[in-house]
Amino acid sequence: MAIRDIVKDGDPILRKKCRPVEVFDEKLGKLLDDMRETMNKADGVGLAGPQVGILRQVVVIEVGDFYVELINPEILETSGEQIGVEGCLSVEGKNCYVARPNFVKVKYCDRYGKQMLLECEGLPARAVFHETDHLQGVLFYDKEYKGKVNRKKL
Repeated sequence: MAIRDIVKDGDPILRKKCRPVEVFDEKLGKLLDDMRETMNKADGVGLAGPQVGILRQVVVIEVGDFYVELINPEILETSGEQIGVEGCLSVEGKNCYVARPNFVKVKYCDRYGKQMLLECEGLPARAVFHETDHLQGVLFYDKEYKGKVNRKKL
């Protein structure tokens, strides 16, 4: 495994849409392993392909004991709402409130190409939305919540 450089805000690659993964091989497995190691070294909870310079639909997310690799993710269902502060490993020094669904059901492939379903809520769901946005060239601050925030509720 190897630590990869994290692409920073302003690099045009972060604004491009990613292509689906078509080949599920050892090279993909190494990329996913490198992404996890890079994310953990940077103390993040998620990392998407464009953030390491790869325009493919690959995401790794790790929140506590929850770890998932999402390849070619497709959001099938959402519900609820959560408003919380987000930051990004690619956007240093900026945080803002973002409204996201509280629940997500997502179809994806694992590293071997097997079709999978994931349902999660709370912080893992927020991470799924944040990272899948990266695959579409969207950054969290594009979705900054401008409404009133009830800090006691958060």
